[in-house]
Amino acid sequence: MTLNIISPGLSTSIQDLGRPGYFHLGIPLGGAMDRFALRCANMLVGNPEGAACFEVVFMGPEIEFEKDALVAVTGAELPPTVDGEEKECWTAFEVKKGQKLGFGFLKAGARAYIAISGGIDTPPALGSRSTYPIGALGGIEGRVIGAGDKVPLGDTDAIEPGQSVPEALRRMPGTPAQLRVLPGLYWHRLTEAAQEGFFADDWSVAPEADRMGYRFKGGKALEFVEREQPFGAGADPSNIVDGCYSYGSIQVPGGLEPIVLHRDAVSGGGYFTLGAIISADMDLIGQLQPHTSVKFKKVDMDEALAARKERKKMLADIRAHLG
Repeated sequence: MTLNIISPGLSTSIQDLGRPGYFHLGIPLGGAMDRFALRCANMLVGNPEGAACFEVVFMGPEIEFEKDALVAVTGAELPPTVDGEEKECWTAFEVKKGQKLGFGFLKAGARAYIAISGGIDTPPALGSRSTYPIGALGGIEGRVIGAGDKVPLGDTDAIEPGQSVPEALRRMPGTPAQLRVLPGLYWHRLTEAAQEGFFADDWSVAPEADRMGYRFKGGKALEFVEREQPFGAGADPSNIVDGCYSYGSIQVPGGLEPIVLHRDAVSGGGYFTLGAIISADMDLIGQLQPHTSVKFKKVDMDEALAARKERKKMLADIRAHLG
Protein backbone atom coordinates (compact mmCIF):
# COMPACT_ATOMS: atom_id res chain seq x y z
CA MET A 1 0.00 0.00 0.00
CA THR A 2 1.15 3.55 -0.69
CA LEU A 3 0.11 7.02 0.37
CA ASN A 4 -0.39 9.67 -2.28
CA ILE A 5 1.03 13.05 -1.27
CA ILE A 6 -1.31 15.71 -2.66
CA SER A 7 0.29 18.62 -0.79
CA PRO A 8 3.45 18.28 1.34
CA GLY A 9 2.83 21.08 3.83
CA LEU A 10 5.59 23.50 4.77
CA SER A 11 8.35 20.98 5.59
CA THR A 12 7.25 17.39 6.11
CA SER A 13 9.90 14.72 6.46
CA ILE A 14 10.07 11.02 7.30
CA GLN A 15 11.64 10.42 10.71
CA ASP A 16 12.14 7.56 13.15
CA LEU A 17 14.43 7.37 16.20
CA GLY A 18 17.53 8.08 14.10
CA ARG A 19 20.78 6.37 13.14
CA PRO A 20 23.08 6.07 16.17
CA GLY A 21 26.67 4.95 15.78
CA TYR A 22 27.96 7.29 13.08
CA PHE A 23 28.54 10.55 14.96
CA HIS A 24 32.31 9.98 14.94
CA LEU A 25 32.08 10.07 11.13
CA GLY A 26 30.19 13.35 11.18
CA ILE A 27 26.78 11.75 10.54
CA PRO A 28 24.40 12.89 13.28
CA LEU A 29 21.83 10.79 15.10
CA GLY A 30 19.00 12.64 13.36
CA GLY A 31 15.50 11.29 13.83
CA ALA A 32 12.47 12.93 15.41
CA MET A 33 13.03 16.29 17.07
CA ASP A 34 10.37 15.23 19.62
CA ARG A 35 11.10 11.55 20.21
CA PHE A 36 8.49 11.34 22.97
CA ALA A 37 5.70 12.42 20.60
CA LEU A 38 6.85 10.03 17.87
CA ARG A 39 6.86 7.10 20.31
CA CYS A 40 3.36 7.97 21.50
CA ALA A 41 1.99 8.26 17.97
CA ASN A 42 3.33 4.82 17.09
CA MET A 43 1.95 3.25 20.26
CA LEU A 44 -1.53 4.56 19.44
CA VAL A 45 -1.65 2.78 16.07
CA GLY A 46 0.03 -0.44 17.18
CA ASN A 47 3.44 0.16 15.57
CA PRO A 48 6.83 -0.46 17.17
CA GLU A 49 7.75 2.74 19.01
CA GLY A 50 10.63 3.49 16.65
CA ALA A 51 8.67 3.05 13.40
CA ALA A 52 9.01 5.78 10.78
CA CYS A 53 6.41 8.57 10.84
CA PHE A 54 5.89 11.93 9.21
CA GLU A 55 7.37 14.90 11.09
CA VAL A 56 5.33 18.01 10.22
CA VAL A 57 6.51 21.58 10.84
CA PHE A 58 3.86 24.31 11.37
CA MET A 59 1.65 23.32 8.40
CA GLY A 60 0.31 19.84 7.68
CA PRO A 61 0.24 17.90 4.41
CA GLU A 62 -2.74 16.53 2.49
CA ILE A 63 -2.52 12.77 1.95
CA GLU A 64 -4.77 10.36 0.05
CA PHE A 65 -4.99 6.78 1.33
CA GLU A 66 -5.11 3.74 -0.95
CA LYS A 67 -6.17 1.42 1.87
CA ASP A 68 -7.92 1.58 5.24
CA ALA A 69 -5.50 2.55 8.00
CA LEU A 70 -5.28 3.72 11.58
CA VAL A 71 -3.72 7.15 12.15
CA ALA A 72 -2.59 9.16 15.17
CA VAL A 73 -1.25 12.72 15.36
CA THR A 74 0.76 13.77 18.41
CA GLY A 75 3.11 16.58 19.42
CA ALA A 76 2.01 20.01 18.25
CA GLU A 77 -1.70 20.82 18.36
CA LEU A 78 -2.30 20.63 14.62
CA PRO A 79 -5.90 19.40 14.24
CA PRO A 80 -6.16 16.52 11.73
CA THR A 81 -9.15 16.18 9.41
CA VAL A 82 -10.51 13.27 7.36
CA ASP A 83 -12.36 14.54 4.29
CA GLY A 84 -12.80 17.81 6.18
CA GLU A 85 -14.09 16.29 9.42
CA GLU A 86 -11.89 17.25 12.38
CA LYS A 87 -10.37 14.50 14.52
CA GLU A 88 -8.69 14.55 17.94
CA CYS A 89 -4.93 14.85 18.42
CA TRP A 90 -3.22 12.22 20.59
CA THR A 91 -6.02 9.79 19.68
CA ALA A 92 -6.13 6.95 17.11
CA PHE A 93 -8.69 7.33 14.32
CA GLU A 94 -9.52 5.54 11.05
CA VAL A 95 -8.91 6.74 7.52
CA LYS A 96 -10.67 4.69 4.86
CA LYS A 97 -9.46 3.86 1.35
CA GLY A 98 -9.91 6.88 -0.91
CA GLN A 99 -10.23 9.36 1.96
CA LYS A 100 -7.90 12.31 2.44
CA LEU A 101 -6.06 13.25 5.60
CA GLY A 102 -5.64 17.00 6.00
CA PHE A 103 -4.94 19.52 8.75
CA GLY A 104 -6.31 22.72 10.22
CA PHE A 105 -4.31 25.66 11.53
CA LEU A 106 -1.57 25.20 14.12
CA LYS A 107 -2.80 26.03 17.64
CA ALA A 108 0.25 25.22 19.80
CA GLY A 109 3.71 23.70 19.48
CA ALA A 110 5.83 23.47 16.35
CA ARG A 111 6.10 19.83 15.20
CA ALA A 112 3.40 17.19 14.84
CA TYR A 113 3.98 13.48 14.24
CA ILE A 114 1.73 11.42 11.97
CA ALA A 115 1.89 7.68 12.67
CA ILE A 116 0.10 5.31 10.31
CA SER A 117 -0.52 1.65 11.07
CA GLY A 118 2.20 -0.45 9.47
CA GLY A 119 4.71 2.39 9.57
CA ILE A 120 6.34 4.15 6.63
CA ASP A 121 8.33 1.58 4.68
CA THR A 122 10.84 3.58 2.64
CA PRO A 123 14.32 2.02 2.21
CA PRO A 124 16.52 2.47 5.30
CA ALA A 125 19.92 4.18 5.03
CA LEU A 126 22.52 3.21 7.65
CA GLY A 127 19.79 1.47 9.62
CA SER A 128 17.29 4.35 9.66
CA ARG A 129 14.56 5.80 7.47
CA SER A 130 15.08 9.27 8.98
CA THR A 131 15.53 12.07 6.49
CA TYR A 132 18.91 13.82 6.68
CA PRO A 133 18.83 16.29 3.77
CA ILE A 134 22.40 17.57 4.18
CA GLY A 135 23.72 14.04 3.68
CA ALA A 136 20.93 13.01 1.26
CA LEU A 137 20.11 10.05 3.51
CA GLY A 138 16.76 8.42 4.26
CA GLY A 139 13.30 9.76 3.51
CA ILE A 140 12.34 10.05 -0.14
CA GLU A 141 15.63 10.20 -2.06
CA GLY A 142 17.21 11.94 0.94
CA ARG A 143 14.78 14.87 0.91
CA VAL A 144 11.53 16.07 2.47
CA ILE A 145 8.33 14.84 0.85
CA GLY A 146 6.89 16.64 -2.17
CA ALA A 147 3.61 16.78 -4.06
CA GLY A 148 3.10 13.67 -6.16
CA ASP A 149 5.27 11.42 -4.01
CA LYS A 150 4.03 7.91 -3.28
CA VAL A 151 5.06 6.74 0.19
CA PRO A 152 4.96 2.99 0.92
CA LEU A 153 3.54 1.54 4.13
CA GLY A 154 4.33 -1.71 5.90
CA ASP A 155 1.84 -4.43 6.76
CA THR A 156 0.06 -4.51 10.09
CA ASP A 157 -2.51 -6.41 12.09
CA ALA A 158 -5.87 -4.76 12.67
CA ILE A 159 -6.15 -2.59 15.78
CA GLU A 160 -9.20 -0.74 17.09
CA PRO A 161 -9.39 3.08 16.89
CA GLY A 162 -10.19 5.28 19.85
CA GLN A 163 -7.10 4.75 22.01
CA SER A 164 -5.91 8.05 23.47
CA VAL A 165 -3.00 9.37 25.51
CA PRO A 166 -4.39 11.11 28.64
CA GLU A 167 -3.76 14.86 28.77
CA ALA A 168 -1.72 14.46 31.97
CA LEU A 169 0.78 12.33 30.01
CA ARG A 170 1.09 14.62 26.98
CA ARG A 171 4.45 16.32 27.37
CA MET A 172 4.72 19.85 25.98
CA PRO A 173 6.68 23.01 26.99
CA GLY A 174 5.34 25.34 29.66
CA THR A 175 5.13 29.15 29.57
CA PRO A 176 7.83 30.29 29.63
CA ALA A 177 9.50 27.10 28.44
CA GLN A 178 12.07 25.86 30.97
CA LEU A 179 15.17 24.15 29.63
CA ARG A 180 17.49 22.50 32.13
CA VAL A 181 21.23 22.84 31.56
CA LEU A 182 24.14 20.78 32.82
CA PRO A 183 27.25 23.05 32.79
CA GLY A 184 30.07 21.51 30.80
CA LEU A 185 33.72 21.35 29.93
CA TYR A 186 34.14 25.06 29.09
CA TRP A 187 31.88 26.53 31.78
CA HIS A 188 34.95 27.97 33.53
CA ARG A 189 35.62 30.20 30.50
CA LEU A 190 32.78 32.49 31.63
CA THR A 191 33.08 35.05 34.42
CA GLU A 192 31.01 34.39 37.54
CA ALA A 193 28.72 37.30 36.63
CA ALA A 194 28.17 35.85 33.14
CA GLN A 195 27.41 32.41 34.58
CA GLU A 196 24.76 33.85 36.88
CA GLY A 197 23.39 36.14 34.18
CA PHE A 198 22.87 33.32 31.69
CA PHE A 199 20.36 31.66 34.02
CA ALA A 200 18.84 34.91 35.32
CA ASP A 201 18.16 36.44 31.90
CA ASP A 202 14.96 36.07 29.88
CA TRP A 203 15.56 34.52 26.46
CA SER A 204 13.38 33.89 23.42
CA VAL A 205 13.62 31.61 20.40
CA ALA A 206 15.13 33.39 17.41
CA PRO A 207 13.81 32.87 13.86
CA GLU A 208 16.94 30.79 13.14
CA ALA A 209 15.57 27.53 14.54
CA ASP A 210 15.67 24.24 12.65
CA ARG A 211 16.73 20.61 12.92
CA MET A 212 20.41 21.55 13.19
CA GLY A 213 19.99 23.99 16.06
CA TYR A 214 17.94 26.61 17.86
CA ARG A 215 19.28 30.13 18.39
CA PHE A 216 18.13 32.19 21.41
CA LYS A 217 18.14 35.96 21.79
CA GLY A 218 17.31 38.62 24.38
CA GLY A 219 19.85 37.98 27.11
CA LYS A 220 22.99 39.98 27.87
CA ALA A 221 26.24 39.24 26.06
CA LEU A 222 28.43 36.81 27.98
CA GLU A 223 31.80 37.90 29.38
CA PHE A 224 34.80 35.61 29.21
CA VAL A 225 37.65 35.14 31.64
CA GLU A 226 40.68 36.79 30.06
CA ARG A 227 43.33 34.45 28.71
CA GLU A 228 45.88 34.19 25.94
CA GLN A 229 44.20 32.32 23.11
CA PRO A 230 45.90 28.94 22.58
CA PHE A 231 47.60 28.06 19.32
CA GLY A 232 45.00 26.85 16.83
CA ALA A 233 42.08 28.80 18.31
CA GLY A 234 40.62 31.87 16.67
CA ALA A 235 40.99 35.40 17.94
CA ASP A 236 37.51 35.71 19.50
CA PRO A 237 37.29 34.67 23.19
CA SER A 238 34.48 32.26 22.27
CA ASN A 239 36.84 30.33 19.98
CA ILE A 240 38.61 27.15 21.10
CA VAL A 241 40.88 24.64 19.49
CA ASP A 242 38.33 22.43 17.70
CA GLY A 243 36.48 20.13 20.08
CA CYS A 244 33.67 17.56 20.03
CA TYR A 245 30.03 18.49 20.59
CA SER A 246 27.44 16.40 22.39
CA TYR A 247 23.75 16.54 21.50
CA GLY A 248 22.22 19.54 23.20
CA SER A 249 25.54 21.40 23.44
CA ILE A 250 25.14 25.16 23.80
CA GLN A 251 27.44 27.29 21.66
CA VAL A 252 27.62 31.05 22.14
CA PRO A 253 29.54 32.52 19.17
CA GLY A 254 31.07 35.82 20.21
CA GLY A 255 29.31 35.44 23.57
CA LEU A 256 26.15 36.92 22.04
CA GLU A 257 23.35 34.43 21.27
CA PRO A 258 23.27 30.82 22.52
CA ILE A 259 22.70 28.07 19.95
CA VAL A 260 21.48 24.66 21.13
CA LEU A 261 22.68 21.96 18.76
CA HIS A 262 19.90 19.48 17.92
CA ARG A 263 19.31 16.23 15.98
CA ASP A 264 21.00 17.14 12.69
CA ALA A 265 23.85 19.19 14.19
CA VAL A 266 27.54 18.92 13.44
CA SER A 267 29.71 16.75 15.69
CA GLY A 268 32.46 19.26 16.45
CA GLY A 269 33.83 22.72 15.81
CA GLY A 270 35.74 25.72 17.07
CA TYR A 271 33.24 27.43 19.42
CA PHE A 272 33.25 26.87 23.15
CA THR A 273 30.17 25.21 24.67
CA LEU A 274 29.02 26.31 28.11
CA GLY A 275 27.11 23.08 28.77
CA ALA A 276 24.27 21.02 27.36
CA ILE A 277 20.49 20.77 27.57
CA ILE A 278 19.69 17.59 29.49
CA SER A 279 18.36 14.69 27.41
CA ALA A 280 14.92 14.83 29.08
CA ASP A 281 14.34 18.36 27.73
CA MET A 282 15.62 17.97 24.16
CA ASP A 283 12.15 16.97 22.93
CA LEU A 284 10.69 20.20 24.30
CA ILE A 285 12.96 22.31 22.11
CA GLY A 286 11.45 20.76 19.00
CA GLN A 287 8.06 22.19 20.05
CA LEU A 288 9.23 25.80 20.46
CA GLN A 289 8.01 28.37 17.96
CA PRO A 290 10.09 31.48 17.13
CA HIS A 291 9.71 34.24 19.77
CA THR A 292 8.71 31.74 22.50
CA SER A 293 9.93 32.85 25.95
CA VAL A 294 12.54 30.59 27.52
CA LYS A 295 14.34 30.31 30.85
CA PHE A 296 17.46 28.21 31.26
CA LYS A 297 17.81 26.41 34.59
CA LYS A 298 21.07 25.08 36.02
CA VAL A 299 21.00 21.47 37.24
CA ASP A 300 23.56 18.91 38.38
CA MET A 301 24.07 15.35 37.18
CA ASP A 302 21.79 13.83 39.84
CA GLU A 303 18.94 16.12 38.76
CA ALA A 304 19.56 15.33 35.09
CA LEU A 305 19.43 11.59 35.73
CA ALA A 306 16.27 11.98 37.84
CA ALA A 307 14.62 13.88 34.96
CA ARG A 308 15.57 11.14 32.52
CA LYS A 309 14.07 8.56 34.88
CA GLU A 310 10.86 10.58 35.15
CA ARG A 311 10.57 10.79 31.35
CA LYS A 312 11.02 7.02 31.05
CA LYS A 313 8.29 6.54 33.66
CA MET A 314 5.88 8.68 31.61
CA LEU A 315 6.45 6.42 28.62
CA ALA A 316 5.95 3.35 30.80
CA ASP A 317 2.70 4.81 32.13
CA ILE A 318 1.48 5.41 28.56
CA ARG A 319 2.35 1.84 27.56
CA ALA A 320 0.43 0.55 30.57
CA HIS A 321 -2.56 2.76 29.81
CA LEU A 322 -2.71 1.62 26.17
CA GLY A 323 -2.20 -2.01 27.13
